[in-house]
Amino acid sequence: MNIIYKPLLLLASILLATSADSQVLLSGEAVPKGAIVYSLPSTSFRITAEANHESFVAGPYAKFAQKYLGIQARENSGEFYTLSAVELNSFVEADRSLSIALNLGSNSRATANFLEMMSQGVVIWSDAGAARDESARFPGMTDITTFNSVMATSNLTNVNTTLYKTVRTASGMERVPVQQTQVVEKSIEKRAEEMANAIFRLRTKRMEIITGETDATFSGEALNAAITEINRLEEEYLTLFIGKSVSNKQRMSFDVYPVKENPRQIYVAFRISENQGLLPADNVAGRPVVLEFLKETGQPATSFNMDLTVEKGRVLYRVPEIMNARISDGQNILLQTRVPVYQFGKVLSFPIDIAIGK
Repeated sequence: MNIIYKPLLLLASILLATSADSQVLLSGEAVPKGAIVYSLPSTSFRITAEANHESFVAGPYAKFAQKYLGIQARENSGEFYTLSAVELNSFVEADRSLSIALNLGSNSRATANFLEMMSQGVVIWSDAGAARDESARFPGMTDITTFNSVMATSNLTNVNTTLYKTVRTASGMERVPVQQTQVVEKSIEKRAEEMANAIFRLRTKRMEIITGETDATFSGEALNAAITEINRLEEEYLTLFIGKSVSNKQRMSFDVYPVKENPRQIYVAFRISENQGLLPADNVAGRPVVLEFLKETGQPATSFNMDLTVEKGRVLYRVPEIMNARISDGQNILLQTRVPVYQFGKVLSFPIDIAIGK
């Protein structure tokens, strides 16, 4: 248990018998009549990550792209993710580990002072939470039949086979060749070769139209329409070799609540997998992206000590510690900024009935 809270909880039993003006509430304890219940503020963090997602389907003729077109093509389909952006947002919420009952009575000055402290954020209502927007975005799915309409060539071909039969002749038995034609399915390489030839024919025809070396005459809108259609067909035929991909973005949010007892102040915010995308911190399928808190260099240390005895007419409040927050993906620092973290700060007390000069 935090050493700051030990004297608070120890004195709570004494306060039950002496005064209900201000006391730390234990679990299950009744709230004194006429008292308000407040908590000390704490800070939580939300990391919003965005990844570029590519859903890729390899072309059926990918392995023949180098042979017939002279280009390199990916042969393996899959889902591919790359981290593109991260955002860090902080939220102030009630520290649920400590609830304090405070009786302001009818003293208007004490009420005004308490409300002033609440407006400054050093105290907070015990049921106060951080407002967060929840949303989810799912990656799109690609259609594995996406190439069916592009395969314009026939899937069948004629194969001539020479067979031999034995016939009786005047000189004896002889083998005579007989030609036989069969309709068989084309090999995938044959279809790839035909499609590559179709691509080259389109390119030749486009060059002839542009240079005017053709029997047909194209001009104005007709020329533009012809070139556009040839480009469209070429692009569709090329997808049979280079494949098709659908790109979108995956966006997810992850919450981190730092605790003072962590000696290194390093937290796995989320994980990223090249094949599965953004993952929660407990999914070891991806590499970790960490959130780290570092004390500011050159920040003056507070050397004073304050009496935290909870007594009549005093209110406990908390001031934040300013930290450097850093988000890293391995050795790459993705984001770094200064943030106030309340639970790392000091707990102080204030005489609630004191006159505050304006």
